[in-house]
Amino acid sequence: MSIPDPSGPPGASGTSKTLHHGLQVLELLVTHPQGLSLTEIAEGIGVHRTVAHRLVRTLEAHHLCRRDRFKRISLGTGLVRLAEPVEQDLRTLARPVLEELTDAAEASAHLVVRENAEQVRMLMIVEPRQARMHVAFRSGQLDPIGRGSAGLAMLAARPAVAGEREEVARARERGYAVSTGEIAPGITGISAVVPTGRDAAETSIGLSLFEAPDPDRLGRLVVAAAHRLGALLK
Repeated sequence: MSIPDPSGPPGASGTSKTLHHGLQVLELLVTHPQGLSLTEIAEGIGVHRTVAHRLVRTLEAHHLCRRDRFKRISLGTGLVRLAEPVEQDLRTLARPVLEELTDAAEASAHLVVRENAEQVRMLMIVEPRQARMHVAFRSGQLDPIGRGSAGLAMLAARPAVAGEREEVARARERGYAVSTGEIAPGITGISAVVPTGRDAAETSIGLSLFEAPDPDRLGRLVVAAAHRLGALLK
């Protein structure tokens, strides 16, 4: 359960050992959205339980982690506040790209970000101005990463793994993911990962519509939009 240390040994010249361990706690909790016990955290970052206790208490004071009634520790709401400026910049850059996509496809366009190892979050949806009917979703909605085109596109951006869904492999081949009825009955989603040059796929852009008579054309529109946004984010 331990996490890799990409920054070298704690206490290296010019670094803070305590801050290093505190960030390790947060990184560990990201990979365990169901929460961890204090002992599991101590073992995960390789420190004594007393040190882990002080780290968690400090993070709790800043609302960066929290304990449930079973004393399991998970990420706190303070992280949302810290992330808001970054997400606001992302929304600002994405809006004109989404508006262009929704006009071209005459369907609702969405921006989805990875929330944790198991979930994705709808960050923004732009509805078409001309279509007679369109799909509407609530911003902030959380969905499993393994269901729906947005999460499937993120999974497809990773190397293949044993037992993965056929839809993930197909998305990897095509460059975009397609799903029907996985997030809402009768709704088709078409999504592609936004290329940012980072190792992990954290953002996808896509369409939600009632019918997709030509998914290849829509897929090409989505991929082109994803690349436009990726160029803005680099």
